[in-house]
Amino acid sequence: MTEKVKYLIVGQGLSGTWLSYYFSKQHISYKIINDSSLKSATSVASGVINPVTGRRIVQTWKIDSILPFAIDAYVALQEKINQLVFSSAPILLIHPSQQMKESFDYRIAHDNVYLQKTDAKNWQDFFKVHEGMGMIKDCYWIDLNTMVHGWRKYLQEQEHYIEGRFLMADFSFTENSVSWKNINAEKIIFCDGAYAMQLPFFNNLPFAPNKGEALIVRIPGLSQKHIYKSNMTLVPWKEDLFWVGSIYEWNYENEAPTEAFKNKMETQLKQLLQIPFEIIDHIVGIRPANLERRPFVGIHPIHNSIAICNGMGTKGCSLAPYFAQQLVQFLETGTPIDSEADIHRFAKDI
Repeated sequence: MTEKVKYLIVGQGLSGTWLSYYFSKQHISYKIINDSSLKSATSVASGVINPVTGRRIVQTWKIDSILPFAIDAYVALQEKINQLVFSSAPILLIHPSQQMKESFDYRIAHDNVYLQKTDAKNWQDFFKVHEGMGMIKDCYWIDLNTMVHGWRKYLQEQEHYIEGRFLMADFSFTENSVSWKNINAEKIIFCDGAYAMQLPFFNNLPFAPNKGEALIVRIPGLSQKHIYKSNMTLVPWKEDLFWVGSIYEWNYENEAPTEAFKNKMETQLKQLLQIPFEIIDHIVGIRPANLERRPFVGIHPIHNSIAICNGMGTKGCSLAPYFAQQLVQFLETGTPIDSEADIHRFAKDI
């Protein structure tokens, strides 16, 4: 028997979660197709919202609009699922070099919105501090696994969720409708991370997937009220566990964890920490980043029934709620999507 909804969503990572959240909020009919056995970048991401970026410590793109929107969105969602997923977590910067200290000092003197000084003496029992410390205010940590699974439970209870893998063999479309197995919809929206690169609709978008590895490390005694950043980043995970990650690999042979990364992180932890630690796990994920470091949001320039909300990259925790809501508003009312995120900027290439 055929079922009809207004929208089909493929993937329940960050973008799929937020898109379905806003559809639910507006009482719009939809189904979300998700294969929970597939590797998801969301499941291994750090969950950090940081308003500054880079070695120059500059404000991130559109952060003055995106940050307050994200705060309100996460608070509302955690109330909806009745689980704590959103926490304030200022970033303590343990300057790894004199150059980074000078960059921080320059920025705090010339563009001090999110930065403040902090006394390294308060942290010398925990870290080997050689070049001083600073702090980034208005940073947050999202418990992404709790959030995604909590929202999935809601989707299942409301009969919006389908556990399954999207295959082109099960899919057909016209300019005004789509069909997947026994479900018909007006549009389908792909929120399936790096897997979107395999689709014929979006394989010409300038995806630049990167491989991110992280260790889950037990560090008893270290406060979980902060995120810690030096040559690596230490993010509260649960209980006395921390997510420990560093660089992203743009050129990689496979998706498996590497011994080289583990050894490098272990060495850096020994150089940074004054207290004992224990490596518990080693995780890896592929992020659907892109060359422009801007999202892919909107309707396909040729196929009106096919859309995308993807490519959030390393800033996904802050970008996903904002642009998922923009896509919903565009689909329902025609409100324009931010031109720097709208996939129509690639209309000649797709």
